[in-house]
Amino acid sequence: MAIFVVCPGCRTRFTVSDQFAGRSGPCPKCKTTIQIPKLNEQVVIAEPEQFADGGRGISGQLTTKPLARVETTFKPVHILIVAGVGIVIFLVTLVLGRLDIFHQRLWLQAIGLAIVAVPAAAISYEFLRHQEDLQPLRGRNLIIRSVACGIGYLVVWAGLNWLVNSFVTEELWTWAIVLPPVFVAGGFVAYAAMELDYSVGILHFTFFSLIALVLRWAAGLGWIWNLPQPTYPT
Repeated sequence: MAIFVVCPGCRTRFTVSDQFAGRSGPCPKCKTTIQIPKLNEQVVIAEPEQFADGGRGISGQLTTKPLARVETTFKPVHILIVAGVGIVIFLVTLVLGRLDIFHQRLWLQAIGLAIVAVPAAAISYEFLRHQEDLQPLRGRNLIIRSVACGIGYLVVWAGLNWLVNSFVTEELWTWAIVLPPVFVAGGFVAYAAMELDYSVGILHFTFFSLIALVLRWAAGLGWIWNLPQPTYPT
């Protein structure tokens, strides 16, 4: 086995046979005396292959674990499945809305929106998350966080409905007061639950809001900006 040597005088690098280990001799270039290290004094540089599985300690146990990138790409078939499920949900809601199932049943409205909110949170996360994330949300962790996000969105959406019924009038400036805090709250929910950047979290909540608006209309509850007309005694 060759021994790697660096001359302390001219910094020339070369190798010598291991039979000269522990001896000294002149540098072939500048004649400076070189002390050749013993075999047990050499610094061994491990090859990358030795750490492919994270490296092992003296006991043979893994000392580190490599961080593998989790790759997930949406294929056209996935997009078609999501679109197909979305159309089915819309048509079912439309039929039930025409049967007047949701009118005056707030609990049923909440259940229906909750069923949609959780998968919507997970799907929109896949589209909006940073593609360079080494460890995106997956499996049980994704399910738990999507449920938490869906519940948070339901609370924010309920708050929006209350604000609209309580403060919004036909004057546009009333919407300018109501909408900003709602989207600030929705962005914070996505930021906390889905680990998204705050600006991306607002887009995440906007995606949910669009779904909620369309399903609200399909359920026969009208558009949220169509304020109820006041009734006057005759």
